[in-house]
Amino acid sequence: MKIPRSHPRHRSLVTRERLVKAWKAGIVVPEGLIAHGRGEAFDYLLGEETSAPALVAEKAAAAFLLGAKRPVISVNGNVAALAAREVVRLARAIPARIEVNLFHRTEARVARIVRLLQRAGARDVLGPRPDARIPRLESRRALAHRAGIYGADVVLVPLEDGDRTEALVRMGKAVISVDLNPLSRTSQKATVPIVDELTRALPNIEKFVRELHDDPEESRRIARTYRKAGNLRAVYSFLNWRLRHLARKAPRRR
Repeated sequence: MKIPRSHPRHRSLVTRERLVKAWKAGIVVPEGLIAHGRGEAFDYLLGEETSAPALVAEKAAAAFLLGAKRPVISVNGNVAALAAREVVRLARAIPARIEVNLFHRTEARVARIVRLLQRAGARDVLGPRPDARIPRLESRRALAHRAGIYGADVVLVPLEDGDRTEALVRMGKAVISVDLNPLSRTSQKATVPIVDELTRALPNIEKFVRELHDDPEESRRIARTYRKAGNLRAVYSFLNWRLRHLARKAPRRR
C-alpha cells in the first residue's frame, strides 16, 4: 500500500504497514500487532517525541552498556521488524552480542528473525539451539544462550514482557527496557526503564554510547548517579503536564 507523504499520520501508517508485512512474513505474531497499538496510544500522550526524562534514561542506558563485561541486546519479532538496522548499529558501537528471544517461539520464526538481522549486517546472532534456561520462568522465553542473555551482566530488552525482565533482575543482571508504558511491569521492574518509542530510543542510546566511549570516568559517574525512582517520577510529571496542556487547548463548549 502506498501511503501519501502528505498524510498527517504518514510515519505511523508506514510503521503499521511494516509490522503487517512482517506478520505476513512470519516474523511478527498477531499479539505483537496488539502490543504495538497499545504502545502507540501511550506515544500520543507523550506527544510522539522523546521527553527529557527519556533522554536521561537513554544516557544512563549507554553508560550501563559501556560499563558491562558481557552486554547483550535481546530481539523479538517487533524489534526486528521495526529496528533491525538500529539494533545492529548499537551492537557494533558498544560492542554487544545480539540474541533472538521469543515468547511465541518456533525454530522457524527464530531463523527468520536471525536472517533479517543478518541482512541488516549482524554477525553471529544467537537464538537457534539455546543451551540454558532462565530460572523460575515457565514460558519459552526461558530458553537462552550461556554466551548471550543467560551469561550477560547487562541486557537491553526492548519491547519486553515483564515476567522475563523480573526473572533477569532476579538473576542479578542490570536490565534496560524500552517501553512506552511507564506503568507496565517491565518499566516497574527494569533497572533502567526507558519510556520512549523504539526507533527514537535506540539511535539516542547509540549516540550517547559514541559520546561516552572515550570517557569512562564520566560513563561511570552517570551510571552511579542514575536513580530509577526519580526518573520515573519525572516521566509521570511530564505526562501530567502534557494532559494539563491538552486540557487547556481543548475547545470549550459554547
